[in-house]
Amino acid sequence: MREDVKNLDIRDVTANWVNAEVLSRQIEDRIKALADLSHTPLFFGRLDYLHAPGAEQAEGAAGESFYIGRRHVHDADGDPMVIDWRAPVSQPFYRASKKDPMDVALRRRFGYTGGDLTAYEDEHLSDPAEAATTSKLLQQEIERPRVGPMRDIVATIQPEQDEIVRSGLSGTVCVQGGPGTGKTAVGLHRVAYLLYAHRERLARTGTLVIGPNASFLHYIEQVLPALGELEVKQATVDDLVAQVEVRGGDTASAAVVKGDARMAEVLRRAVHSHVTPPTEPVVVVRGSRRWRVPAYELEEIVRQLQDRDIRYGAAREALPQRIAHAVLVQMERAGEAPDDRVQDAVARNTAVKAAVKAIWPPVDPAKLVLRLLTDADFLAEHADGILDEDEQKEILWAKPVRSVKSARWSPADAVLIDEASDLVERTHSLGHVVLDEAQDLSPMQYRAVGRRCTTGSATVLGDLAQGTTPWATRSWQEALTHLGKSEAVVEELTAGFRVPTDVIAYASRLLPHIAPGLAPVASVRENPGFFEVRAIEADREVVAACEELLKQEGSIGLIAADARIPALAEALAAAGIGHLGPGEETTRETRLTLVPASLAKGLEYDYVVLDEPRAVVDGEPDERTGLRRLYVSLTRAVSGLIVTHAAPLPPQLD
Repeated sequence: MREDVKNLDIRDVTANWVNAEVLSRQIEDRIKALADLSHTPLFFGRLDYLHAPGAEQAEGAAGESFYIGRRHVHDADGDPMVIDWRAPVSQPFYRASKKDPMDVALRRRFGYTGGDLTAYEDEHLSDPAEAATTSKLLQQEIERPRVGPMRDIVATIQPEQDEIVRSGLSGTVCVQGGPGTGKTAVGLHRVAYLLYAHRERLARTGTLVIGPNASFLHYIEQVLPALGELEVKQATVDDLVAQVEVRGGDTASAAVVKGDARMAEVLRRAVHSHVTPPTEPVVVVRGSRRWRVPAYELEEIVRQLQDRDIRYGAAREALPQRIAHAVLVQMERAGEAPDDRVQDAVARNTAVKAAVKAIWPPVDPAKLVLRLLTDADFLAEHADGILDEDEQKEILWAKPVRSVKSARWSPADAVLIDEASDLVERTHSLGHVVLDEAQDLSPMQYRAVGRRCTTGSATVLGDLAQGTTPWATRSWQEALTHLGKSEAVVEELTAGFRVPTDVIAYASRLLPHIAPGLAPVASVRENPGFFEVRAIEADREVVAACEELLKQEGSIGLIAADARIPALAEALAAAGIGHLGPGEETTRETRLTLVPASLAKGLEYDYVVLDEPRAVVDGEPDERTGLRRLYVSLTRAVSGLIVTHAAPLPPQLD
């Protein structure tokens, strides 16, 4: 199929060089989408239907067989050899069961080792004599060691996951899922499904995946290309709002206030405070005639624009046209017959432009936010009745700042500037946005994401128990309201496919202290996993635990409090053990990653050494946030976990 695309001759089908360039670019993208992936088979299953799908189920009618794979594959004659996993005919591969066989006589799963077909397994779903069994190949695929970046799960999607993946484009879905429930993979596969089912629409409007940090995005970036989807952009929230250079930070209490949804009203007041009611008439001179628009009529025009509640910038652009229209009405009454060109000329008149500048001056969002954060009187005026005095003092900068460029903006400040920018000019909306690790966003960050999908839909992924910011989400309904998607459906995944039983049971001891209302994840892995808590006296014993795990197959993560990272890096170097940073791709030679606890979220490793749980907790501004950070760190292991500690363990783990 790739060779066919490479050999296409487009010389006789392009009318001009622009068409040729566009078509050439499309061909290049198609070639990339058809690239072979090493050790990745094109098909992983087969369905034998009792009757041909869509045909009447008459007695004696012939059935039909389909191979199911990551993408559509056809032969030289264009006949399908492998059906895309997203096609309707493939759905029973994930949903059919002995109770509801969905007209499937046989479901076959194929097993691979290094890209070679090594096994297959059959389920005769419509045969009452055959008992329902758990698929060994499915279990092996779920428990296969992780080396390298995150991979697709098309061969292992479970029925409850498939329902979310195939939910429609028009609705927003929020997925609450504990560690290892596959929520990130479900979100990415939903994007792939939506691109398959609504390709033309999403090609026009665009799709975006938002992750918590660059390391996480690097970890997941190969999932969609492996499914042939190359057009999905990835970003962090900080990337979305990057209108100024972020060089500073906030105290936790200041960040909480800046991230509060009430700041949106403070900003709205501040923006619209620039509108000044007119007190003087506008006199337009055209030739020998003078046309006068009185102040009371200007005031009515301004009031009408304010009542429309449109963006500040849009209203400012409309104001000169409204004034010009008032002049044209006078011209028509005087017997003239002005057209649109005359109205445009009046709107550009010097007197009109001067009036607009005085009544509705331009607003620079960054300068506005800078004034709010440095001018106590300006902040007090617009935060009156919204923020109390202590909250106002919390966000005011101690030292004056000369300009926007010299300011040491924080991430929370950048979100405020983005909000102000949207008040001035509407933010472009995409067709679909995936927001992962959403529980860590502030209300103002939710609003920033919501602006990117006002006319589209979203997939919101997260775990309330893993919220590790002082402003972490308290409930999904509250978060979805800030996102502008209060009607979204909330789904919960409780089956754990990644974290071993003993590990998740140990981590779940923290749930009553960090998220009392959440049910613990129930691991469905047959392998209970390796788990051990070790009291140690020196860093060399942490290194010894890493050396022990490196004898196993797969990736190793050494997770520690951020402050402990330099000492552990030195200890690893002294022992001659090479290591990577979070998000860097593991290789056969270097399989150990040294991970600061603050960057562990969303990552996974076959084996994990967790160093000093007490230090992880103490590294956060409050105990609850620290315990949530510890919960995240404890649940990164796929096959085994060793907890090492010299200090006493947090009492919540007893």
